Amino acid sequence: MTTWDGITATWVGPSAIVHELKSPIFWRVIENNAYLLLAVPVAIMIPMGIAFLLNERVTGWKIFRTIYFLPTAISWVVIGMVSVRFFSQEGILNSLLASIGLGATKTDLLSSEKGALLAVGITFVWSMIGTNTIIFLTGMATLDPSLHEAAKMDGASSFRIFRSITIPQLRRFIQFSFVITIISAFTALFSLIFVMTGGGPGFGTTTLEFFVYQSAFAKGEFGTGALLGVILFVIMAGLGAAQLVLTRVKE
Repeated sequence: MTTWDGITATWVGPSAIVHELKSPIFWRVIENNAYLLLAVPVAIMIPMGIAFLLNERVTGWKIFRTIYFLPTAISWVVIGMVSVRFFSQEGILNSLLASIGLGATKTDLLSSEKGALLAVGITFVWSMIGTNTIIFLTGMATLDPSLHEAAKMDGASSFRIFRSITIPQLRRFIQFSFVITIISAFTALFSLIFVMTGGGPGFGTTTLEFFVYQSAFAKGEFGTGALLGVILFVIMAGLGAAQLVLTRVKE
């Protein structure tokens, strides 16, 4: 509740909160975070399907397990640099499209606000595949195999077994994966955004986490940065509490 430049502080009281909540930029940043939340279910479902296939010991499953886990062993900075090369106008994506005769669809996702946010969301999903796949593989290793064997004897398909037996038993692991992915979406994308877009174009990819950095360290408005940090904490606490309540209701 102060205007603080790192040396001197002036008390402004609750008016700082009111001013920030009335700022259209603040709500644009919150909107960006909301859009990135749409990537969370995708970042859970894809690894779950991969874990199911790996658990079925498909041909080359050990090699594929290493490949899918690779993003987890790479820093966010490196992931961001790779994504820039992939999504840029002269990048790998457009080269692939041109090679299959779709050169007319050539685009530079990072040059537009919606395109850049989509590129960040796709990169975020890719970066979470390794972590969530390992979580689900660990969960599947703890399941009782007799249930799957009984279902196979009754003629159930692999998809039916996965849907009706495996997923219900993985509920705790799904909840854990959900929490980890939500936390990452709100608090772990700074390096990725810094390297890929710098928060732009405009405020097109600025998340609340990145907005804290911009306010405090780029503009020198440490009081505003601290306020945004508190708001980020409140949002994360609210999401955590909501998840706990929903879990108890289901139980």
